[in-house]
Amino acid sequence: MALVEKAQLIAKLTPPLDATLAGQFVDEFVSLERRFILSDWEPAELDGGQFAEILARIIYHIDSGTLNLGKSFDQCVAYVEDNNVQHAILPRHHAIHICRVLRTIYKFRSQRGAVHISPVYSANRMDAKLMIECARWLMLEILRLYLQVSREEAARIIEELLQFDVPCVGNFEGSLLVQRTDLTAEEEIIVLLHYAGQFGFSRKDLGVHARCSASSVTNALKKLESASVRQVISVSGRYRLTDLGSKRVREKLPDKLLLD
Repeated sequence: MALVEKAQLIAKLTPPLDATLAGQFVDEFVSLERRFILSDWEPAELDGGQFAEILARIIYHIDSGTLNLGKSFDQCVAYVEDNNVQHAILPRHHAIHICRVLRTIYKFRSQRGAVHISPVYSANRMDAKLMIECARWLMLEILRLYLQVSREEAARIIEELLQFDVPCVGNFEGSLLVQRTDLTAEEEIIVLLHYAGQFGFSRKDLGVHARCSASSVTNALKKLESASVRQVISVSGRYRLTDLGSKRVREKLPDKLLLD
């Protein structure tokens, strides 16, 4: 089965979602996830507010029937929560739950000091993780409600969506190819795992996708997993980058993610 791509997902969501808002919503979600996986905590906290604003406008549009791309977060959520107006989203608790999680994101990122420069606060993993988990739940809920799929299917769509778009990695009808010829086996494994994101690849997957000998893949994984390197970890039979591995990508390999 082909991986879900952003354009495909946006097309499936429109309608009932407005195309512009759906594109912004999916783009913002993917951006938050990718920066979080790279241990870049500040965008998850600061940009979480943008994600919340976009989704608030989406929910307002669906619930009221009125499209307003500039309506404020508070105005959108207040309408959805108002029991004295007519609502299109039924049962009501679906919309109310979404609004409560949106308010958690929006208020938390402001009150923790993520909006303005603060001498007493710095972005951190625990706060960023809370924001990301809220965003993941909201994405899953939107897919469940407006693609009319199960929670399990929505989770699968999110997993596939979050596989990284790395310019040097080509996807040819499901067959991956690292399109650079100047990478070591170790670097090729790192690039592939960066592409795979938090869901990683099995040893079999890496053997298929890496254009290296089986022994080179094995030796590279052994080194990357070793106690002195610790840039790759195997969890439940799937390899993924550790924070140290992501740090290596960010600091040492950014140019090698591009096409030569």
